[in-house]
Amino acid sequence: MKKKIIFATTNEGKMKEIRMILDHPDFELVSLKDAGIHVHVEETGKTFEENAILKAKAICEATGEMVLADDSGLEVDYINKEPGVYSARYMGEDTPYDVKNQSIIDRLKDAKGEERSARFVCVIAAAFPDGRVVTARGTIEGVIGYEEKGTHGFGYDPILYVPEYGMTTGEMEPEMKNQISHRGKALRQMRKELGL
Repeated sequence: MKKKIIFATTNEGKMKEIRMILDHPDFELVSLKDAGIHVHVEETGKTFEENAILKAKAICEATGEMVLADDSGLEVDYINKEPGVYSARYMGEDTPYDVKNQSIIDRLKDAKGEERSARFVCVIAAAFPDGRVVTARGTIEGVIGYEEKGTHGFGYDPILYVPEYGMTTGEMEPEMKNQISHRGKALRQMRKELGL
């Protein structure tokens, strides 16, 4: 019988990526929605690590199961690493990402070359019923593009241009993105930590 692992997210785009990366015959990955869990966790942490741990521990305590949670976002150096931990809530949670993306592009109108440096950061936390917590971090470096490009992925993918690949993460096929992405790196590291 497959062991169930709860991943503390309701974001379907994120869940699709996670299932592709953590595909394992002995485990079934379920989202909060799939598991019928309705626990809202206030993300009050100041770092990606703090928020991931908050979410994992809260859902672990509510279910008595091992839980994985992530906190991820975009850090743009030119604007003091914004939106950072507020990436999902930047300009309001209901604001469409094309509006958020355009706002970031507009804020960088005077930034040239290296000044446009940015990265996606992802921290995965695993919380266990015995109180143990393990974290893993992954990043992908790039620069903010001058316009949105690509229809793959979600969120800020169309504006993070990765020079070594000559495209945004929004232009990358999912399999390629998962090989090099912040979430891919953090999940593979977590997989090692968990011995999967």
